Amino acid sequence: MSAGADGVGFIVATTHHSEDELAVPQARELFRATTVFVGRVLVTHATDPDAILHLADEVGVDVIQVHGEVSRETVRSVWRRRGGRRIVAVVHMTGAEAVESAVDVAGMADAVLLDSRTETRLGGTGLTHDWQISRQIARALDDIGRPLILAGGLDGANVAEAIRVVRPFGVDANSRLKNTHGRKDAAACTAFVAAARIPA
Repeated sequence: MSAGADGVGFIVATTHHSEDELAVPQARELFRATTVFVGRVLVTHATDPDAILHLADEVGVDVIQVHGEVSRETVRSVWRRRGGRRIVAVVHMTGAEAVESAVDVAGMADAVLLDSRTETRLGGTGLTHDWQISRQIARALDDIGRPLILAGGLDGANVAEAIRVVRPFGVDANSRLKNTHGRKDAAACTAFVAAARIPA
């Protein structure tokens, strides 16, 4: 938070490997320690809409990032029952088909987040993806009034270029901001936020 980030994510209930996964009590404790001026985001791989909404209630978040391998019906159900929460739908960048996927899910979310994935990880890969395809998606979402958040292998060294190419509404980072012990590095976080805010 001291780096000046606009939001922080709490990863709860995963189906793929994530060393950052939290138990509900841990996530709730971190939520309570986070200032109300920073967006508090539930990041979950849960695939059942009831489970997703229950987790959001338990932790008490402002935003739900539906990050798992979920059906369109699940995203729609979470969207319809979101209450006052904002919904971010994740599209995993596996090729040009992501353009259609992003446009399809955009009507059921307040924003679409693009992230890299591998066979064993749904995020936190440290890998970038094709920013030219991301730019296509950004343009398509602009046409329907939905913001795009770019993730996937971003850090202080490349985020300014990613913003210049893709023109997203926001950016998100995780694995490349960690130190050798797997903890967030304060200097890396500060450098990322500073670089992301340099006018393109």
